[in-house]
Amino acid sequence: MKAKTPDISVMLIQYILTAVFLLFHTFFSVQYTTVFAQETPVPKAPIAQEIFSRKDKWVEQQIRKMTLSEKIGQMLIAHSSARFQSADNKEYQKLSFLIAEGKVGGVMFLKGNAYDAAVLANRFQLIAPRPLLISADMEKGLAMRIEGATEFAPNMALSATGNPGLVHRMAEVIAQEAKALGIHQSYAPNVDLNLNPLNPVINTRSYGDNIPLTIEMAKAFIDGLQSKGMIATAKHFPGHGDVTVDSHVNLPVLQADKNRLDSFELKPFKAAIDHGVMSVMIGHLAVPKITGNMTPATLSWRIVTKLLRKEMDFEGLIITDALNMKALYQNYTLEDISLRAVEAGNDLLLFSPDPELTHSIIFNAVKNGKLSEKQINKSVRRILLAKRWLGLDRNRLVNLNNIPQQVSLRSHQELAATIANSSITVVRDNNHSLPVGKRDNILHIILENKRHSLSGETFSKKLRRAFLAKTIRIGIDANSLDYRNAFDKAKRASAVIISTYVEVLSGAKSLELNDRQQDFVNKLTRSLPSKRPLVMISFGTPYLINQFPDIPAYICTYSSSELSEDAAVKVLKGTIRPEGKLPVSLTANIP
Repeated sequence: MKAKTPDISVMLIQYILTAVFLLFHTFFSVQYTTVFAQETPVPKAPIAQEIFSRKDKWVEQQIRKMTLSEKIGQMLIAHSSARFQSADNKEYQKLSFLIAEGKVGGVMFLKGNAYDAAVLANRFQLIAPRPLLISADMEKGLAMRIEGATEFAPNMALSATGNPGLVHRMAEVIAQEAKALGIHQSYAPNVDLNLNPLNPVINTRSYGDNIPLTIEMAKAFIDGLQSKGMIATAKHFPGHGDVTVDSHVNLPVLQADKNRLDSFELKPFKAAIDHGVMSVMIGHLAVPKITGNMTPATLSWRIVTKLLRKEMDFEGLIITDALNMKALYQNYTLEDISLRAVEAGNDLLLFSPDPELTHSIIFNAVKNGKLSEKQINKSVRRILLAKRWLGLDRNRLVNLNNIPQQVSLRSHQELAATIANSSITVVRDNNHSLPVGKRDNILHIILENKRHSLSGETFSKKLRRAFLAKTIRIGIDANSLDYRNAFDKAKRASAVIISTYVEVLSGAKSLELNDRQQDFVNKLTRSLPSKRPLVMISFGTPYLINQFPDIPAYICTYSSSELSEDAAVKVLKGTIRPEGKLPVSLTANIP
């Protein structure tokens, strides 16, 4: 279905309002800062059960005033780049039209920068008939989406620190930075137990496979976000950790019955719900022993309503994972997906590739009696209660002049560095090779499983400054001459440092190095004298050591960020003592 061209008068009014708003802030920011930047008072430990069971006058008024079209619009979260978009940009015009018509109730930001995101958030809020719920995926901080914001380590690194206080503070910082740009909901924490080392989509995004540790870290993260007025989202229900397929590529299958789920996957979700998490995201995975078929959990009434809403007594917002992911399109069209997602009991439908079509499908289904308006009203009530809790009924705009005082502060960067330093884990040091110390002729070898990548460039420069180390790269397309050259240089080196960049990336099919790379390292391990340091550093998944069972020294940072690289250099030099504890079993931990 084609989008209508936005009425020129509506667009003109929008631009005038936006211009007035921006001029207002430019010239009167000092006098009016308190009007636009005041903090919304929130409970220190908000309990979703209380928030979503309230009878609220404003919420009921809005529901009475809304047309069916506007109610359905509240359930749709569209996507938008967080970068500057000109007024004649077709995607911007289409989204602006849907927002102005009330056919979209929220926006998820993709990649962009701080000021553009904030300006867009204000623009969209100005033309929306009711406050929008602005969201982003910020598992590792706002920097996952916004350039210049603070980048933190992934969940597995947080667990490696063993310090929930750091996790709580990190979540507070994420909330502070995101709220400064007008973002209200984070799609985190990820509470999937990574029970399968071959999992290509969760892996380091998980707190690990230890249930009590995962629960402790998730609670700290939820508290940090929600105590600062940001909605936390536990994901990916009912548990995405024991699969071997990336849902961005195909449909994963979780072979677990109810007893198994109760004993493992559901425990972190139950703890998060009891602790007051305001939102739960449903994963795109099949659970045939629960549903009796290969229906994705997102589209299953048995998973969404029967299990999560009724049996686990969750009263908060239920949101789908992104509806553009390939896992859903093996057996369904967008029309099927849109209808089934609502039938299953989801309140919010995230990232439809065509939100106008999704809106039309749901609207017609209600009109034709396939869907109940009563069910729509229940979802809209929860959505509005969440917006009310966020204070959006009173103030939906942000002050652009406050951004430098809220985003990427020195204290935020110091916290991120502390986490990186505290999480780095020496998994093995059989020959007491660490620290490497001052040596001549240190060779650094980069191994990676990506093409045309610059991974390791900054780490190479750091090793050159610290040790005068020379670097060679062995990619997945390296030929026999490349391997022979690398082996000859390694044999003559006083120490060999192998850095590996095997990380969770959208669309990744595996988290392994190829056979030739594996053979090369194993041959090197057998050939070098035990007194000569051979150290492998995984700037990503800790499970990589399973490919190299005889590697004498192995360090894991869980991340390839510059702060993680800095921490690795410090360990090699001996300037910090690595205190991280591995939060997973390296072999399969499947019951």
